[in-house]
Amino acid sequence: MILITGGTGLVGAHLLLHLIKNGEQVRAIYRKPESIEKTKSLFDLYKKRGLFDLINWYPADINNIPALEKAFEGIDYVYHCAAVISLDPKDENLLRKTNIEGTANIVNFCIAFNIKKLCFISSIATLGDLLPHEKFITEETEWNPENYHSDYAISKYGAEMEIWRGQQEGLSTLIINPGVILGPGFREQGSGLLFQKVEEGLTFYTLGTTGFISVIDVVKLTIDLMKSDISNQRFTLVSENISFKEILFTIADALKVKRPKTEASKLLMELIWRIDYLLSALFGKKRQFTKATARASYSQSLYSNQKVKDTLPNQFTNIRLYIKEIARLKN
Repeated sequence: MILITGGTGLVGAHLLLHLIKNGEQVRAIYRKPESIEKTKSLFDLYKKRGLFDLINWYPADINNIPALEKAFEGIDYVYHCAAVISLDPKDENLLRKTNIEGTANIVNFCIAFNIKKLCFISSIATLGDLLPHEKFITEETEWNPENYHSDYAISKYGAEMEIWRGQQEGLSTLIINPGVILGPGFREQGSGLLFQKVEEGLTFYTLGTTGFISVIDVVKLTIDLMKSDISNQRFTLVSENISFKEILFTIADALKVKRPKTEASKLLMELIWRIDYLLSALFGKKRQFTKATARASYSQSLYSNQKVKDTLPNQFTNIRLYIKEIARLKN
């Protein structure tokens, strides 16, 4: 049997759907009963409600040791997708507690229960920092602790250290580093917010660039890697490096709404996050726009997918066409 953590999130829910469609027995842990409804809605979106009933749901939290231990009974393989995603500095302790300590718990139980293979869904945020003569960030690019990194990136990097620690103790592991993952459903979190903001009339865009990938590609490539003999390696999963301007314009066109029309400069973005910080400090409101968000919006980061292309014979989904598909599913 396969255990999925984070089965109520974008990647975890799609993993559940794909694995069950292929006849696998799957157990998924959850913290709150209402969170399961998000996964059920995704199955409904794909008209696969009957498959949803085949999921073995188990109440547990990755930081609840007794419940987590019971969830591991009878498990052979683990996909660890659960994580807190936040760029708000106020969430630093929560990020460390969930992403680092929670991953340590998963690794410990994988070792204790002799799990055959553990796959950790990480992020391109943990990949290294380019040197002046380098163009593309790869799996081998070294992390420079002296450079600025968001608390989220640091927490995911710490989680990867736990995965490597498990490897040193004899656990077979994989680390997947996907770019910005696009997919249907879950519009209140992650890349789903891009669709929501554009639909609501987002007025500005930035010229930053990063790696994007469809959730379908993330799931298929991850499962193929898990089923292979490959272990104790990391893989960057990026379909294309695209500017935020082009992504936002493509989303607007797909949703048949107005494109953002104002370019937000680096200077403006730096000013906005500082104003947001002051408003948060004065009125105690949750941060809406952080330093990490600003830096990401204008950063020109290019990621190489050559390693996974050399390893698996898969073709990546065209991001522009997939955005149209997401918009179609929404309707």
